[in-house]
Amino acid sequence: MICLQNLPGSSVLPLRGFVCDPRKPSATAAAPSLGMLSSNTDLPRSMVVKAISGSTPRAETSGAEVKEEKSEVYSNTMTETMGADLTYRHELGMNYNFIRPNVIVGSCLQTPQDVDKLRSIGVKTIFCLQQNSDLEYFGVDIGAIQEYAKEFDDIEHLRAEIRDFDSYDLRFRLPAVVSKLYKAVNRNGGVSYIHCTAGMGRAPATVLAYMFWVQGYKLNDAVILLLNKRSCCPKLDAIKNATADILTGKTKREVTLKWGDNKCSTVEISGLDIGWGQRIPLKLDDKQGSWILKRELPEGRYEYKYVVDGEWKLNKNELVTSPNKDGYVNNYLQIVNVEDDPNSANAIIRKRLTGDDPDLTTEERLKIRQFLEACPSDE
Repeated sequence: MICLQNLPGSSVLPLRGFVCDPRKPSATAAAPSLGMLSSNTDLPRSMVVKAISGSTPRAETSGAEVKEEKSEVYSNTMTETMGADLTYRHELGMNYNFIRPNVIVGSCLQTPQDVDKLRSIGVKTIFCLQQNSDLEYFGVDIGAIQEYAKEFDDIEHLRAEIRDFDSYDLRFRLPAVVSKLYKAVNRNGGVSYIHCTAGMGRAPATVLAYMFWVQGYKLNDAVILLLNKRSCCPKLDAIKNATADILTGKTKREVTLKWGDNKCSTVEISGLDIGWGQRIPLKLDDKQGSWILKRELPEGRYEYKYVVDGEWKLNKNELVTSPNKDGYVNNYLQIVNVEDDPNSANAIIRKRLTGDDPDLTTEERLKIRQFLEACPSDE
């Protein structure tokens, strides 16, 4: 059985960091299908307010201010790209919630001493979903954390990277990532600590997929349980599509996107299947007088926006989303497998699994477990 792999890095431009841009993706598209349940949280507001007491040396104050500023930028980006009002304060240290007695979702480890904290509550597997760029942004020394964890024989530190704020990469990577988590849980037992940076996007989505695929939960029941424990905004469409991908395969179709202005110097696209933090350059076709991108995409809905000479632009000749609460819109396209009979078994399965209340049959769950067991490690 072939494991789904990541996109080749050469197909996209480098990440541009956690900088908010003017596109503001549609909140309607970004929110989970169960709605914006950000009010279902047991995280008190006081957790995101820094308490200051006594005098603080100038250098320490400066360092704290830098951390707070980075947290604010990250939180603003997270809110805009995920479509929910979310706050992460890195300067307050690691935070987490037990979702089940043996599953924790939390924010990133920041120092080797955080390994001791997790060992003290019975954690046997630390499962990190961050990329190196995420760690570098907040100055986390992942090497020191990994080396410290190796000093103990009762805990294992693993990495399985997913791009931040990128629902397509989440969909594409989930099968391999959950496979690695599934094997680690079977190997190590005990409590598993699954984290990304803030523990509000990638980590809860990974845990939901694990609960849905392995532990027998209906997806919506798992979501309700998760959101009663932790404030977060996992991308449910990514989980649904990843589930359908495993059971029915991924059929790709080539699409052509055009920007009809040959007077500009550069045209790029952001969003689509590469996330909002990266851009794909279009090529100028002199005969057509247009900038063109041809790309193969699996079934699904994709939002995107053009970047023309550095400015974010909407193409009014292509499909446009409804305005979000701030009045911002994106272009979008919907990929369907036109070769697949809508009454075929695969089409019916995909429609059911990407609907409002997906569930798995016993046979489907067994097939997914076999897939997870057969999927080779990609790390």
